[in-house]
Amino acid sequence: MNRVLKISLACALVAGVSACGTVRNALPFGLGGSEQPASTATEGTRISVLEFDQQLAPSAALAGRDFFLPGPVSVTTWSSPGGSPENLNEHVVAAPEFTVGWRRSVGSGSARDRQVMSPVVADNGRVFVMDGESTVSAVDARTGAVAWKVDVKPAGRERGGFGGGVAVGGGKVFVASGYRTMTALDQATGAVLWQSRVDSPLHGAPTVSGSRVYVIDVDNLLIAFNVNTGQQDWAFRGIVEPARILRASSPAVTGDTVIAPFSSGEVTAVRAATGQPVWQEVLSRTSRTSALSEIRDIAGRPVISRGVVYAISHSGVLTAMDVRSGNAKWELPIAGVNAPLPVGDVVYVVSKDGELTVVNRETGQVYWTRDLNEGRVRQEGGFLGLFDRTVRPEWSGPILASNRLILVNSDGEAVAFDPKTGVQTASIRLGGAVYIAPAAYDGMLYVLTDNGDLVSIR
Repeated sequence: MNRVLKISLACALVAGVSACGTVRNALPFGLGGSEQPASTATEGTRISVLEFDQQLAPSAALAGRDFFLPGPVSVTTWSSPGGSPENLNEHVVAAPEFTVGWRRSVGSGSARDRQVMSPVVADNGRVFVMDGESTVSAVDARTGAVAWKVDVKPAGRERGGFGGGVAVGGGKVFVASGYRTMTALDQATGAVLWQSRVDSPLHGAPTVSGSRVYVIDVDNLLIAFNVNTGQQDWAFRGIVEPARILRASSPAVTGDTVIAPFSSGEVTAVRAATGQPVWQEVLSRTSRTSALSEIRDIAGRPVISRGVVYAISHSGVLTAMDVRSGNAKWELPIAGVNAPLPVGDVVYVVSKDGELTVVNRETGQVYWTRDLNEGRVRQEGGFLGLFDRTVRPEWSGPILASNRLILVNSDGEAVAFDPKTGVQTASIRLGGAVYIAPAAYDGMLYVLTDNGDLVSIR
């Protein structure tokens, strides 16, 4: 095709698309639209600055100031998706060499009709994972050898039940599945101890604490199961909200309080013994420049630390709340789908746009921010250099391990940063995209890739 023909074709395409501007603007999620504001200020026209999102800025009062981080602690069990019932392990001994130890396929990866969504858990020398088709594997933590596999799908169900996850405790593996089942397996053999049916799919992983295991279904019903019998002790109904993203959260538990995150943007505290509500807060912040802010889903796990609940919503609220009353200590306009990480004097959080922010845990002031996608943004697709799309990696984490702040991304990397400065110090390839934060156990990090590979980092 000669140069004149290319230019003529490009002009014709541009003209056609311009003529269809009304249709393009009506598409959901900004499809076909520009990232620039649709309005332009002209003489006699005013645009409210209040319509635009607030921007985070480092605090001048914290400029150049250091902050305290505790030393790393050995991890002997990673029982729930966040590592503990509180969804918190501040600083762990793990992956000091930061190299791949072994890689093992544990089943089916993500596809059109299934998704790998289950965080890794570990206990008693084994790592437990669930693939995209609800098959649970017990893997030797040191060698990667598979000890047993169990498919928890009900008889006659082969497709359409994606999601769920696993937790471990008391010699049992608890498995929530998108096939509307909660199952308890023997940790040593994989034998089914009990299986309970529920009314709606379970897309999130359970959290086990004491005599109960807690899980939230897709209709925002928080259910407490007895760990020994599988009977439902109680259930608490949140506001039903079908608009959600393809990540799922898990409750946090401390003492007699369960903190439940819902896709409606609600964070609710209930009594662990009875399910009676204690307080409720809504993490919602609507932006008139982004329709996606209407999705209020709290996909990042809430974290409990020192009597404070840290939670973040997809619609743009990061908040620190008193665990007893729900009263907010501070609030920041950050949208995210990953659990915040409170460590020492600070809270680390990653926004959905790939910005790592370090916040003073007492005041909510910002120490610094770092664009994790600097140098990683690329253009893909398009035709004759037109209509290509900008691709930015999605990030999961962080975890603070052996004095490195480690995150994984959809480009298949595990990346280490200096926790004090945010400077990248190392990266390794994992062999596949990753959308689930790493787990730490017995000096190692474990990552489950989207294609169904379990990777150990030593």
